[in-house]
Amino acid sequence: MSAIAFEDFKTGDSVRFGAYPVTEAEILAFAREFDPQPFHLDAARPGGLIASGWHTCAMLMRMCYDGYLKDSTSAGAPGVDSTEWLKPVRPGMVLSAELLIAGKRVSRSRPELGFVPIVFHVVDQNNELLMRQKASIMFGRRDPKAPIPPDEGAPAAKRDEAAEPSVFDDEAVNRSRFATVYQDVTVGACVKLGSHTFARGKMLAFARKYDPQPFHVDDAAAAKSHFGKLAASGWHTAAAYMRCFIDTRERIRAEAAARGEASSTGRPSPGFTDLRWARPVFVGDVVSFETTVMGKRPSSKPGFGKIFTRARGYQQDGKLVFEQHGVGLAAMRG
Repeated sequence: MSAIAFEDFKTGDSVRFGAYPVTEAEILAFAREFDPQPFHLDAARPGGLIASGWHTCAMLMRMCYDGYLKDSTSAGAPGVDSTEWLKPVRPGMVLSAELLIAGKRVSRSRPELGFVPIVFHVVDQNNELLMRQKASIMFGRRDPKAPIPPDEGAPAAKRDEAAEPSVFDDEAVNRSRFATVYQDVTVGACVKLGSHTFARGKMLAFARKYDPQPFHVDDAAAAKSHFGKLAASGWHTAAAYMRCFIDTRERIRAEAAARGEASSTGRPSPGFTDLRWARPVFVGDVVSFETTVMGKRPSSKPGFGKIFTRARGYQQDGKLVFEQHGVGLAAMRG
């Protein structure tokens, strides 16, 4: 049988796939490397151990590969429109996913490729909805010279970049990015989060576990792909950002505690939007991350406010490789 190509997807079709067993050992291993927050590391905490949301994304990626990508003309994805972490993922669950084809369109700049917008629903063994994700995946066309069919589905909404607030450089304002209470968080505060070096062994280990598409695990296949050489999984880049974020947050909170200021623990994020992998990340690249407060408002959760952020990652040459808009919860004073 020929590989699944762009032409094989039909708007409105849905497919169920996957049976991914979630183990405590895997939750702990992922959290220790990428998201070392207490609720991902301590099974004795009230409510028990829960998986990192980024880990759930990685597990969905693996189910997608096993379910249909490994026998397809997939060329990767430019990003993710939105992800909602709706319920905790815990040890002992068996995850599966359903995909719904929301449209399709041929790339005007590269007619050999087409974009397929997909809505994913991740559920547990009891069919409880745990995560919803919307993304567009690129697939090769069987006949790039065939007439371009009309677009299907609604076009993706675009963020109004002009509405973004300016960035402050004052260090005191930057510290407010990790303020312990909602009222002290300053819109516009930007914090440099440090950098992550993408070593070959780590890139391969992550890709083999969660995203074993040929251009992430095989040099020869990667050389023939549009990447040109071995590239890191986009989910690896996102996970590296999370690790830099957590390390910086904990350092700033520890400094605040040393000054006698109150500190608080983090709360699980409800999700993110507009994740974009602007450029591929290759072996040896050093990606520097930053996060900026874009806005805030009270939350429906009593005692907490929502903090809206924009994360960015830049290669050593200063070029943007990663961008994501997130939301977190901060305790309110009083």
